[in-house]
Amino acid sequence: NDCTCILSEMDSTMAAGGSLVYVGSYVIKSYSNFDNFLQDKYTFIPAGIIIPVGVVMFIIGTVGCCATLRESKVGLSFFLLVILAIFAAEVTALVFGFRYQSRIKGNLEQSMSDVFMKYDGENSDTRAVDYLQSQLQCCGVQTYLNWTTTPWFKSINNAVPISCCKGNNTQCTGKLDQLDLLNTRGCEGTLVQLLQDVMSYAMLLILGFAITKFFGTLSVCVITCKIVSRSGYEPLHA
Repeated sequence: NDCTCILSEMDSTMAAGGSLVYVGSYVIKSYSNFDNFLQDKYTFIPAGIIIPVGVVMFIIGTVGCCATLRESKVGLSFFLLVILAIFAAEVTALVFGFRYQSRIKGNLEQSMSDVFMKYDGENSDTRAVDYLQSQLQCCGVQTYLNWTTTPWFKSINNAVPISCCKGNNTQCTGKLDQLDLLNTRGCEGTLVQLLQDVMSYAMLLILGFAITKFFGTLSVCVITCKIVSRSGYEPLHA
């Protein structure tokens, strides 16, 4: 009946809200791990949209109940407006996601080169580069040879950082005559792929929730029209 339909919509709203909060947090955490290399902070906008939307959805799904809407056209109309706003926010997050996903590669190359040039073995940029190279098993921006143009390379007798070494090999010194012990693949392509995969995963889930919310909106619209056509004194569950 109508009540069951509304209750089901609230349950799905609560579940989707919790899921969106998780997705947004996952995107922010993944991007924050490589924050030093991201000049364009607007890439966080999609996550910044869906987290508060998810919180609102979860709260509405938690505190809302069918009983409060059975006799209330106002309550039902308010719920309809809320899920319409949620749907609009999800579409907005998708648009921003598609827009900034295509800009990731262009923004990374120069910012990564700048950070690598500041590598001195001690500062925060050093820690960011070492984390990047060890986590992604890469070396340099496009290739390990990029290190040969940095101040660091010349300052320590023509060697790349130890974070370029494969695994935990204790024999690796970073010298270029030990290529078999070094990761030679550049970091830019690997990082671009990782960030695009994270964004694609998030957008896919947001799209799924947006489609679900669209059909949920249609069902609530139908119920609202039915209630309006009835007598103002007839309960919703009658």
